[in-house]
Amino acid sequence: MIVMKFGGSSVANRQQIAKVMEIVQSRLPRRPIVVSSAHKGMTDNLINAAKAAANRQFSLPDVIDFQSEIAQELGCPPEILSGLYQDLSDLLRGIGLVRELSPRSLDHIASFGERMAVRCIADFFTRQGLKSQAYDVWDLGFITDANFGCARPLADYDQRMRQAFAELVPPDVVPIVTGFVGQTEQGDITTVGRNGSDLTATLVGAALGAEEVEIWTDTDGVMTADPSVVPGARNIPLMRFDEAAELAHFGGRVLHPSTLLPAMERGIPVRVLNTNHPGHPGTVIDRQGEAEPQSVTSIAYKENQVVLTISSTGMLQQAGFLAKVFQVLARHDVVVDMISTSEISVSLTSDRLDLVKRAIPDLEEFGECQVRAGKTVLVVVGRNLAQRGGQGAEILKAMAQAGARVDMVSLGMGSINFSMVVDDADIPKAVPILHQVLFEQE
Repeated sequence: MIVMKFGGSSVANRQQIAKVMEIVQSRLPRRPIVVSSAHKGMTDNLINAAKAAANRQFSLPDVIDFQSEIAQELGCPPEILSGLYQDLSDLLRGIGLVRELSPRSLDHIASFGERMAVRCIADFFTRQGLKSQAYDVWDLGFITDANFGCARPLADYDQRMRQAFAELVPPDVVPIVTGFVGQTEQGDITTVGRNGSDLTATLVGAALGAEEVEIWTDTDGVMTADPSVVPGARNIPLMRFDEAAELAHFGGRVLHPSTLLPAMERGIPVRVLNTNHPGHPGTVIDRQGEAEPQSVTSIAYKENQVVLTISSTGMLQQAGFLAKVFQVLARHDVVVDMISTSEISVSLTSDRLDLVKRAIPDLEEFGECQVRAGKTVLVVVGRNLAQRGGQGAEILKAMAQAGARVDMVSLGMGSINFSMVVDDADIPKAVPILHQVLFEQE
């Protein structure tokens, strides 16, 4: 059994969905389970419609027209989505009446994209001769907590899924399953986070003991850099879980940051492939990676970050100073990515300016606080970074060559990433030169 996840660009229209069907047919001997995202752009449209409804500015026809156009292109009968259209309409009107958009309501609205997509795809596949059936993932045992916007399955979800699959999925049917969404035991619809269908795929794969999880995207696997910034970026054939997880966390733009955890725990390989280039081997992510890896694997970056600096002579020889600072940050839900300290100051990065500002009054007890926005955490990931002498100097020299000022640097002992903080505006010039120095020079 394998799990095959297809993203929004892979199911954007009839042409793409026909490609998906051919790919799925080629995997039939391996008993595929298909996890699908919403059609490209649909989730954004739904969220925008919900926000507009809260302001009494209904845009329901736009959302339904968007989905209806794809359904008609696929030849789906109108009644296949009529019930969901009615539910969506009722929910948006309710939001407009109370003029309130709660996290629970937003998750419910966002779920319609995947739910409508799988019904259209399964109907199209079946009429084309590939017998398929659409499933909302919670009907197959994927029951979550009530952490709306970032829900996670309950501890016994794997047992529930094994039982539900055995009872509900006929052996001669290809299940087309909703990604991104879940449901609480009370029946409230949840989501696992934006771009979370990758995570759904690995969670389903872990629960059912899949031999492999395939993530189908619009790139030839994981690349040495963002192809939109570095057109000459290369495919990475083999990677270890920890390298891929670092890249995903720091904006690798191929995998959801949490995607690899279920696969890592169960030792299930994850293969990243290109729907538009299905013959390409893509990238295989597993426990081994390359037998003789290069010192540098890839470059990634996370934009729109905030740097908070706390300066205080009270830090000198004071045990527990940082512990107190992090207690305050935890109380205000501030997640820290990178930290650098000196004798009289500590600098750290986060992706939430609003939460950092909320924490400032409490942090000023420890010293003077300064906040700088518009920053990017730029990382170079590689298994042998710390072992290769002069690697850090080479990276910083490339940054100087690009004319990019480096505000912070972090490289831990045995670390697999060299992290830097630069201005957002420096990324378009810094990443290509960094890639040239690290990957393109003989």
